[in-house]
Amino acid sequence: MLHFDEIVFGPIFSRRLGSSMGVNLLPSKGKLCNFDCVYCECGWNKDGVGDKMFPELEDIEKALEEKMSKAAAEGVAVDSITFSGNGEPTMHPDFPQVIDVTLRLRDRYFPDAKVSVLSNATLVGRKRIADALMRVDNPILKIDASTDELIKKINKPVGAYRLADIIDSLKGFEGRFILQTMFLKSPDFNTVAHDDLERWMDIVRELKPREVMVYTIDRETPDKSLAKYSVEEMRSMVQPLIDEGFKVQIRG
Repeated sequence: MLHFDEIVFGPIFSRRLGSSMGVNLLPSKGKLCNFDCVYCECGWNKDGVGDKMFPELEDIEKALEEKMSKAAAEGVAVDSITFSGNGEPTMHPDFPQVIDVTLRLRDRYFPDAKVSVLSNATLVGRKRIADALMRVDNPILKIDASTDELIKKINKPVGAYRLADIIDSLKGFEGRFILQTMFLKSPDFNTVAHDDLERWMDIVRELKPREVMVYTIDRETPDKSLAKYSVEEMRSMVQPLIDEGFKVQIRG
């Protein structure tokens, strides 16, 4: 499984964001997340042994400045400064302050780069988190399924989770976010069986995100029973949304 040992890493090529400089706000020696997704490239939560310490804000700022200044001096292209890493980035206690620091350094070294946050959206109900996400260029927020039952099978939330609450919180973004959804299947579930796909499209229509990212598994997954969809299959599934004028990015 993939783990990130540095606070700032890359740039690496992202199929969705181009040349991406990654930022890991989670412990460097293990996974820490309030989801335990069956497809997570970092593996299961139980296997994420190691320290449980978040990096300090000062260390994050230092790592960002060192990496950005070096990349800028060497003429390295950076399309996105992307928060992902070993779990859910918004869990960091100083997440809003980290965003402030990142935007300031981005403006200094890579003013044309976007700041992107890949989040499972579980904490968007907290105003300080929502406000921070609204300040970045690409708040990429996840809804992988259209029912609580299916989300429990796919994302395995740690603690309480109600899809209705997430949807209500996302309405506060007034469409200023990117909705990210994984399409996949296993012997136990299918995220886009007919009724589930229709319900998911209704969620898209309700939230009206500025863009929808639909993708499927691309790396090793902890659940070995998973199967991916082809780009052609996914395009057929989301064609009604495309016909309605939604911007949909599809990645295999």
